[in-house]
Amino acid sequence: MNKLYIGNVSAEASEEDFETIFEQWKIPHSGPFLVKTGYAFVDCPDEKAAMKAIDVLSGETIWGKKVLLGNYPKLLQLCEDSFLSLTQPLLGLLTPWVNTDTETAVVNVRYATKDQARLAMEKLNGSMMENYTLKVSYIPDETAAPEGTPAGGRRGFNARGPPRSGSPGLGARPKVQSDIPLRMLVPTQFVGAIIGKEGATIRNITKQTHSKIDIHRKENAGAAEKPITIHSTPEGCSNACKTIMDIMQKEALDTKFTEEIPLKILAHNSFVGRLIGKEGRNLKKIEQETGTKITISPLQDLTLYNPERTITVKGSIEACAKAEEEVMKKIRESYESDMAAMNLQSNLIPGLNLNALGLFPTTATGMGPSMSNITPPGAHSGCSSFGVSETLLQICQGHPESETVHLFIPALAVGAIIGKQGQHIKQLSHFAGASIKIAPAEGMDAKQRMVIIVGPPEAQFKAQCRIFGKLKEENFFGPKEEVKLEAHIKVPAFAAGRVIGKGGKTVNELQNLTCAEVVVPRDQTPDENDQVIVKISGHFFACQLAQRKIQEILAQVRRQQQQQQQQQLKPASGPQPPMPRRK
Repeated sequence: MNKLYIGNVSAEASEEDFETIFEQWKIPHSGPFLVKTGYAFVDCPDEKAAMKAIDVLSGETIWGKKVLLGNYPKLLQLCEDSFLSLTQPLLGLLTPWVNTDTETAVVNVRYATKDQARLAMEKLNGSMMENYTLKVSYIPDETAAPEGTPAGGRRGFNARGPPRSGSPGLGARPKVQSDIPLRMLVPTQFVGAIIGKEGATIRNITKQTHSKIDIHRKENAGAAEKPITIHSTPEGCSNACKTIMDIMQKEALDTKFTEEIPLKILAHNSFVGRLIGKEGRNLKKIEQETGTKITISPLQDLTLYNPERTITVKGSIEACAKAEEEVMKKIRESYESDMAAMNLQSNLIPGLNLNALGLFPTTATGMGPSMSNITPPGAHSGCSSFGVSETLLQICQGHPESETVHLFIPALAVGAIIGKQGQHIKQLSHFAGASIKIAPAEGMDAKQRMVIIVGPPEAQFKAQCRIFGKLKEENFFGPKEEVKLEAHIKVPAFAAGRVIGKGGKTVNELQNLTCAEVVVPRDQTPDENDQVIVKISGHFFACQLAQRKIQEILAQVRRQQQQQQQQQLKPASGPQPPMPRRK
């Protein structure tokens, strides 16, 4: 009997979901699925069945999360029993790793709080379990691996031998899997040939290229083309792409299909500007070096929930394969650049939960209209084109109060923000969970218009991000020009001094920290609500960070006011005068 560990399991996944998937792939199992919070177990009748499950299902998406599978030997069973024997609630055992040569096992365990983790360490470190000594150490949150992934990378393991490089999730791979999947569009009539009889062809491609390939057959029923998502190293993605093109070419010859079959790559819009380059230089260079003709679908084809552009490459299969390598190289570079900026800013913006952003789709449908995750932000291009799931995104936590922000945009951009018959601004308002209105122009020659956004911090983040992105998409700013806008927030007049600080110290620190320009105009006359304006100018993340910091200052002022009021309501301390006696 081989016990199989299934990690990174969604809270919504059930025993029936796993039963269905194992039946689809004809993988035998000899017992029920034990589904816990974040992970699950099942018994396989033999090693062959367990290895088939690991090869086929590692990376399969179940309820929006890619599960990781690994064999579960006795040592890890002891680890699990030890941790489950404690009273502290586990958030989940992460994917374990075992070294059968030295008979040692490592398993990462997540707890809700540091105190719970430290208590587990104190109780278990050095204890004995069936002649095995447990060594437990504490890893602080800031250095722990992301949820669903063990420290050191994405690993699985084989209890009866060294890891096999061809098995997804098994052992350290020679090369790191790319965070960017390759997304292709293929004619629907060729999908059957790509899959092959009983899935034989697609399984061969998967094994030969060390890839995980999702063919989204059910997406867009009746459509002439279907998307394919390939997860692997850059080399693995390219090899799988070329193999699929070869299969389509052969099928076209066999079926006497005479039309040209171009390579179609799907890419997030926030990366396309950098792929094209200034005056189209990058794209022209790729065309010249590979002997291909490349066109990109227009911006008008984008929607709020489908932020992908179609890159069509025409030429021989060899030429298209070379072009794919160069195109994806540019896209990956853009992604890495954006992620570096996002990670830098996430350390500065209070409450910004990047893990909740789920950069890149974890659903089988990828980044299509039914996507359930946020797509990658173009941090360097004004954070273009967020496509966000309202169920998964939790950006700013712990600040439920509604806020009002006045964001100023070019007057010429009003039509783009409103959209045809107001559809875009309605979609945006619903998507962000905010009230979004455009104020009337202050004059015939006004160069700017004010967008009034009302909603909690999460809604502000989503709405402002999309507006910044829309201005970039519609070319109101140059290809290499950052989108910089001015935002106004109102603060109580008595709190303005706290924002400025003694001798301007606080506002100067704000500007140094956020890279935004923060100004509290002097000699303002407070409005009817006794409020004054604070002006914030800069790119998206700078503006967001400055807004959050100012809101922190205001929250602190409110807390101090409440404390003072409570003190005033308390009876005076000290000895009380004696009560007069009644005669």
